[in-house]
Amino acid sequence: MASCVVVWVSSCGSKLENTISSYFSLTTHHQRSVSYHHQKVFASSSSSSSSSASALSSAAVAASVPSRTSEEKVYEVVLKQAALVKQQQQQQRRRSAAIDEIDDDFVNNLDLLNAAYERCGQVCAEYAKTFYLGTQLMTEERRKAIWAIYVWCRRTDELVDGPNASHITPTALDRWEQRLNDVFQGRPYDMFDAALSHTVSNYPVDIQPFKDMIEGMRMDLRKSRYNNFDELYLYCYYVAGTVGLMSVPVMGIDPHSKSSTESIYNAALALGIANQLTNILRDVGEDARRGRIYLPQDELAKAGLSEEDIFNGKVTDKWRNFMRGQIKRARIFFDDAEKGVSELNSASRWPVWASLLLYRQILDSIEANDYNNFTKRAYVGQSKKLLSLPAAYAKAFLGPQKLTNMIMMR
Repeated sequence: MASCVVVWVSSCGSKLENTISSYFSLTTHHQRSVSYHHQKVFASSSSSSSSSASALSSAAVAASVPSRTSEEKVYEVVLKQAALVKQQQQQQRRRSAAIDEIDDDFVNNLDLLNAAYERCGQVCAEYAKTFYLGTQLMTEERRKAIWAIYVWCRRTDELVDGPNASHITPTALDRWEQRLNDVFQGRPYDMFDAALSHTVSNYPVDIQPFKDMIEGMRMDLRKSRYNNFDELYLYCYYVAGTVGLMSVPVMGIDPHSKSSTESIYNAALALGIANQLTNILRDVGEDARRGRIYLPQDELAKAGLSEEDIFNGKVTDKWRNFMRGQIKRARIFFDDAEKGVSELNSASRWPVWASLLLYRQILDSIEANDYNNFTKRAYVGQSKKLLSLPAAYAKAFLGPQKLTNMIMMR
C-alpha cells in the first residue's frame, strides 16, 4: 500500500489525506510503555494474538542487545522534537537568521509570501475538505503554517503514489531531500517551498520528521512485505507518525496542560500509527492487486494464513479471527491518542477530534462488511460524517468527560 501521510477523512480519495490528523493526537503514556502495551493487550485479544506475544518477546530480547526496537528509534526523534519545543525562543532566533537568506522576492515582498500561503490553502481546500474546514478555527498564523506542512506532505506522497510514481527513483528522492535541506536553510525553490521555509523559521519544527517521511517513500520503492509488527510500526511512523511531530509545534499545546511535552508528542505518534494501521486494513485488497501485503508476516503465519490466501481474497473464519486482532490493535492506538487530544491548544482541538472520530469509524465499517476488505471498500458515509462533526466540536470545547457527564444527567 502506498504511503498515507495525511489522515483527514474528507471526501477526497487521495491516500495522502489519510494522514495529517494523524499527528495531532496526544496521550499521557510514555512511548516505551505505550507500544509495548499495545502489543501486550493485542497478545490476549484473538487467535492471532500469539504472534503479537512473539513480537513483545522479540522487543524484550532486543532491549538486552545492542540492536534497538523501532519504538526506541522513534522515541529518540520524539525527545529531539520535544527539546526543540522547550527551547522555542532559542530555536526561533536560530531560524530567523536562516530566513534572512531567503530570496528578496519571498521575504521582502509580503504579497508573494501571502500568495504562497493562499495557494497552499487552496490545495488543502481541494484535496482535504474536512481538514481545511477545521483549520478555519485556528489563528491565521497557525492556519497558514499547517497548510504549508500539509502541502509538503502531499507533494512528498505524490512522488511514490501519484501519476508519475512509476518514474520515481531513489535518486529523485535524494534530490527531494536536498531540496528539503535548502528549505530549512531559507533557500526555497518555489512558492510552496517558500511557505514552508517561512513556517519552519517561526515554529520549533525539526527537520528529522520530514527526512523520515522521505525515508518512508524510499521504503515503498524497495519493500512490499513486513516480517513483523516492529517493522510495520517503523513504516507507519515514517509515513504517518512523522506528521504529528511536524504539526504539534504549530497546532500548539494548551498553556494549562500539566502533561509533559514528550507525552504529547507520544500521543501524536499514537494517532498516526492508528490511522496508518486503519489505512492498511481498509486497503488489503487494493494493495494485494498491486502485489503488496502490509500485514505482519509472522502474525499471518500464526493465524494459519498465507500470501495466497490474501491474493485469493476469500473471507474465512481464519481471516475473520485475524482481522479482529488487527482491528483491536488499531483501536488501542486510537484510545491512547484520544486521551491526550485535550492537551492541544483549544483552537486546534476540533479538527483533531473530527478526524479521530471519523477515521476510527472505518474500522466499524470493516466489521460491518464481515471483514471483507478484499472486494469491499470500507468508508464512512456522508451522513455519518456530518453527524460526527458536532460531536467532535463538543468534545473539543467541553472535553469528553464533561460531555459524558452531561449526557448521563439527562
